[in-house]
Amino acid sequence: MKPEQMSVKNLCLLIAAGTLISMLMITAALFALTDSLLMLWGGAALTACALAWLFLLVLLFNKRLSVFADDLCRILDNMINGGEAPEQEDSRETLFARISHRLSRLYGIMRENQRRVDAERQELQALVSDISHQVKTPVSNLKMVTDTLLTKPVTDQDRTDFLQGIRSQTDKLDFIFQALVKTSRLETGAIRLEKKDKPLFDTLAQAMNGIVYKAEKKDIAVTVDCPEDLHLLHDGKWTAEAIFNLLDNAVKYTPAGGKIRVTAEQWEMYVKLDVADTGKGISESSQASIFRRFYREEEVHDEPGVGIGLYLAREIITRQGGYIKVSSEPGKGSVFSVFLPVK
Repeated sequence: MKPEQMSVKNLCLLIAAGTLISMLMITAALFALTDSLLMLWGGAALTACALAWLFLLVLLFNKRLSVFADDLCRILDNMINGGEAPEQEDSRETLFARISHRLSRLYGIMRENQRRVDAERQELQALVSDISHQVKTPVSNLKMVTDTLLTKPVTDQDRTDFLQGIRSQTDKLDFIFQALVKTSRLETGAIRLEKKDKPLFDTLAQAMNGIVYKAEKKDIAVTVDCPEDLHLLHDGKWTAEAIFNLLDNAVKYTPAGGKIRVTAEQWEMYVKLDVADTGKGISESSQASIFRRFYREEEVHDEPGVGIGLYLAREIITRQGGYIKVSSEPGKGSVFSVFLPVK
């Protein structure tokens, strides 16, 4: 059996036996050379003293090893059960201090991993709850309308109205699922933003196409002030998606006859893009929450939407190294400012 495979007890016994045999052989050799009984008795006395001190050393070592093992097991049990972090030893020279230091680092890594797992679990639970809440209303409406069509006689006009209601609810479900798919693919890294040097004006034009009809329907004047030669590195498709969400919110919450103004200007490190409207405005207490997924203020629940547009816009801009901030007062409109790095 190799020494590293032996138990501590057997290893100590082996060392004691080796010491005894070595000292007896040395004593015998000295006696043979000197033929003196004094040398023989002196060697025997030294052997006895060495064995006594060796026995004491083994006892102390065994006691210290037992304390070390108990402390190590206690620390590991605390780590497994999520207890307190291991205490740091003052001395860095002892074996226990070195092991304790590494266990503390391991414990910190384990706690951080556990925190991330708990956060992801809570986020998943919140997402499932939000999806259930968002889907419940259109599904209930669809069931009610289809039950009515199946169980009660209706006129042609009522049937047409019911079918239009079904179409409206299915459009809402489709919008929810499309928004969730986009968000999920973006968050999981299934979509990688590809930044290219291209005119911001083209990206704005792409975003504006989605809100022109809605703005005209509400008689909202939309103006754009962006230099055509303003270039920056950005993902045109997804940046247009983010800006469209800002514009769509502006149209949605701006009353008929209002105004929306889009301005872009070059700064030293960033390009600043403002989307300003003359809408209802946002209270200061709600401004920190409007970028949360599925968040909607109580007073706008009658408006169409699911509260994911601003969240998606912030994710898109953030993943390109930029950020969004809002400035607003109730009754005085809002200004959403997008900052995108030039490089």
